[in-house]
Amino acid sequence: MARIDYFNDADAPAVNSVVPSVTCAIRDDDGRILLIHKVDNDLWALPGGGHDPGESIIDTVVREVREETGLDVQVTSLVGTYTDPRHVMAYDDGEVRQQFSLCFRAKWIGGMPREDGTETKAVRWVNPNDLDRLNIHPSMRLRIDHALDSNRTEPYLG
Repeated sequence: MARIDYFNDADAPAVNSVVPSVTCAIRDDDGRILLIHKVDNDLWALPGGGHDPGESIIDTVVREVREETGLDVQVTSLVGTYTDPRHVMAYDDGEVRQQFSLCFRAKWIGGMPREDGTETKAVRWVNPNDLDRLNIHPSMRLRIDHALDSNRTEPYLG
């Protein structure tokens, strides 16, 4: 399903949905961060997705990372909360969501990186110095920057 992201856009369609979702920052031993190239909006992002009924939020992180990347992870901490009402996502089925995402850090404990061909068309370990070369939505880049900030001791609340 195609998606258009609006950010600080007065012409964004009216929101008709809020869906709790997660993203996950995973780093390898070389300090690179795992990113996915998304099929729905053609942007690079942290792996993640929507929270399903009956799951804990940690279960959602583990499931979404496994589905989108092939990796098994152990959640280690909360990066922050991202609920900016100026970030709106419009889907081609008529759903228009307000951003509501929790971003976590996790440790890679198994599996090998691979795209799923449905939600992700590429999975790549990215050196933080190379992030500016990728097409990343500003809201996602904020999460990535927060996750990479080793001086950050408290989760972002926004």
